[in-house]
Amino acid sequence: MRELSYAEAIREALRQEMQRDERVFIIGEDIGVYGGAFGVTLGLIEEFGEERVIDTPISELTIAGTITGAALVGMRPVGEIMFMDFITLASEQLVNQAAKIRFMFGGKEKVPFVLRTPAGSGTGAAAQHSQSLENWFVHIPGLKVVMPSTPYDAKGLLIASIRDDNPVIFVEHKLLYRVKGSVPEEPYTIPLGTAEVKREGRDLTIVATSIMVQRALQAAEQLAGEGIEVEVVDPR
Repeated sequence: MRELSYAEAIREALRQEMQRDERVFIIGEDIGVYGGAFGVTLGLIEEFGEERVIDTPISELTIAGTITGAALVGMRPVGEIMFMDFITLASEQLVNQAAKIRFMFGGKEKVPFVLRTPAGSGTGAAAQHSQSLENWFVHIPGLKVVMPSTPYDAKGLLIASIRDDNPVIFVEHKLLYRVKGSVPEEPYTIPLGTAEVKREGRDLTIVATSIMVQRALQAAEQLAGEGIEVEVVDPR
């Protein structure tokens, strides 16, 4: 099977869903001509045009409000917050509006959007560009939080997130963008909320997400040399 980087797998998921469903569009800061801060959306504006690959001003609240409104009228938008640190500025729309709408209408209303955002430290980006704030949103009823750890998971989970009828925050660790792995060419989905055992073990269980899955697997390999078998579980 061919290999893609984590970033390439995300781009392919976006491309395939935009080809499949004309209701899917992407919106965010510098995602068009520039191709995104980490190059994830490179080339999509040339393929789909400015009406479906939309550059925005620097306003996270506007991005969140736009995808919430678009979802409510039947679109399936994918927004991007350039750095997760600034997702706090979008909390009014995410927490106080999008997360509550299905409950307010007895489950009859749908809010099918994805909000992608790079997170995490390790790139030398200092205090305001290195945080992981997924914990703030995991505890909000009505929001789904997805954190893929491999290119394979990134593609399958993003396609599933776009097709889901609920608001999804899709968290991508910056240090994973160049990590490569086997990814099928055809579209596929991985059910949201389904954990995977990345390594079997009988002595100890480590539950990890995102880049910490890679580090847990490395630790498990070292411990195996000492006769300790570690199970690694990824909630995804």
